[in-house]
Amino acid sequence: MALVLAATIADRWFVTKRGLVMGVLTAGQATGQLVILPPVASIAESIGWRPASLLIGGVALAVIPLAAWVLRDHPSDLRVLPYGAAPETYVEPNRTTGSAVRRALDGLRFAARHRAFWALAIAFAVCGATTNGLVGIHFIPSAHDHGMPQATAAGLLAAVGVFDIVGTVFSGWLTDRFDPRKLLAFYYTFRGVSLLLLPWLLSDVVHVSMIMFIVVYGLDWVATVPPTAALCRSIFQERGTIIFGWVFAAHQIGAAIAAFGAGVIRDAFGEYTYAWWAGAAVCVVAATLSILARPARTEASAVPADSPAV
Repeated sequence: MALVLAATIADRWFVTKRGLVMGVLTAGQATGQLVILPPVASIAESIGWRPASLLIGGVALAVIPLAAWVLRDHPSDLRVLPYGAAPETYVEPNRTTGSAVRRALDGLRFAARHRAFWALAIAFAVCGATTNGLVGIHFIPSAHDHGMPQATAAGLLAAVGVFDIVGTVFSGWLTDRFDPRKLLAFYYTFRGVSLLLLPWLLSDVVHVSMIMFIVVYGLDWVATVPPTAALCRSIFQERGTIIFGWVFAAHQIGAAIAAFGAGVIRDAFGEYTYAWWAGAAVCVVAATLSILARPARTEASAVPADSPAV
């Protein structure tokens, strides 16, 4: 819900090059992963999981005053124009008022009537399942099952963040130039092939094929965010910001389901192989849904370009 409310009050700043800007912003997630994972893994291995969890919680709390100090809701709050706006033609839009919760729920009711929303939401749930849910949670224990030290596996996962920065920014650049649906189909297919091969790549040492997996998966980690956000905007126009918040909520739900499901598979079979293969299978579903994520004729007429947010 917090993600949805944040998306609800977010201003639509990006008039041009939205995909590139979204890619740069999303790359911040990878930077955090790169910085926090190695010390957390080291603390968990040498001291225990409780201090490691407290470290993560402390970092999250430390961001709150920084966000309150730096972030603003509208460009006019900083006396600047929206990104890409022409000074001679820009007119300040009327801001929506009322409860953010009500506007978020109204946006969900509107989106739920359109099949493009469900296609994007389910596909993005697969994104969450195959990143945060599977690899983010279970890569380290799976590598440890094959004899790799936890700190080494955490270092590999942190390296994913390095390549994610490159992949996400480049994905934003591509989103401004190519059909986002085709980009998403390619990303999910690429990810599915990587997960399919992962059981044969894991071992007790770092080898070339594992490094290649880290590079490939890193480039594709959250490269899906810019094209997904672009599709929400192009299909739902002014409502796209709120609806992307709900699509992102589906991402987190998918991550939670995959994190739990992969643990059940590990307990039942004594290994993660079937979890990786299940992730590969749902990536095929996500690739198909991404191609289908376009407004029907009735949907296009129902979401005019100049419609208000709610």
